[in-house]
Amino acid sequence: MGRITLENRDLSARARQLFEKALVWDDHGCMPLRADDDSFLPQLERYQRAGVDIISLNVGFDAVPWENTVLVLAHFRRWIRQHPDEYLLIEHIDDIDRVRREGKLRVMFDIEGGCALNGQLSMVEFYYDLGVRWMLFAYNRNNALGGGCQDDDSGLTAFGRQVLEEMARVGMVTCCSHIGHRTAMEIIERTSNPVIFSHSNPRALRDHPRNIRDEAIRACAGTGGVIAINGIGNFLGHNDDRTETIVRHIDYVSQLVGADHVGLGLDYVFDQQELADFLKNHPEIYPPEQYPGGMKMVRPEQIPEIAESLLQLGYRDDDLRKILGENHLRIAQQVWKQ
Repeated sequence: MGRITLENRDLSARARQLFEKALVWDDHGCMPLRADDDSFLPQLERYQRAGVDIISLNVGFDAVPWENTVLVLAHFRRWIRQHPDEYLLIEHIDDIDRVRREGKLRVMFDIEGGCALNGQLSMVEFYYDLGVRWMLFAYNRNNALGGGCQDDDSGLTAFGRQVLEEMARVGMVTCCSHIGHRTAMEIIERTSNPVIFSHSNPRALRDHPRNIRDEAIRACAGTGGVIAINGIGNFLGHNDDRTETIVRHIDYVSQLVGADHVGLGLDYVFDQQELADFLKNHPEIYPPEQYPGGMKMVRPEQIPEIAESLLQLGYRDDDLRKILGENHLRIAQQVWKQ
């Protein structure tokens, strides 16, 4: 199974050579959150064909019951283990070094919101042991941990502070996407580890509540963290999924804080109908005027085009390798427990 296919035939020789050697890491992808449905999981192959080495799959978020997160996690783990020739679960940092040797797509997991803990601190380690490598605190609305970006952000709670300490103890990366500005800044102020925005865009380019202020971008970089750029069209512009647009967001953050603090987290949703249903059925989470239906999104297949475009902008090979995956790897090396 080739890493660069005919879909990428227009890549320059330089981009092709660099992309084939680089570690490529997409920090957030969304398969259907149904534990009885594996019809979409074979589409993980799209990441591999696009040249992606590592993908973080979402297993739950605050809009679904916390029990569903456990069921989906069990389902995804089982399916991946049933396909050992193509996929491997990331369990240790050393697994990442085996990507090139074995040519398999490596998979880890993430959780969007602390409701998955059900108020129990020990769930943090439970999820980490099952392959969850980052978690954000609140998904758009306030919860028991902190404030959401679509709510009256009340800040980090006492339980949220406990969770932050427990995540550091077990090795889980703290993500500040989807949470409110106040909560994000309080997390960044309290943490001793690098934090990430796993799939967020600069608000300076697109004024949307899901996007983040320059102040938060600088603060995240100040921890040694990474801002991974989101590919959802409504966060990039007016439902804009063009490669040139996501590259503009990548370049903005890179110019603001440096290439050491930029990555990819496309947030690609494989089941478009599931997304449409969530938007329609949860206006309290997705205000209709800010989350219109039919949202376009940057596809995994566009990642090689992103690399090509950044080279054309004058990015050095070593900086591009950082953006494609080495920055995410650095965070993992610093935070994950062996």
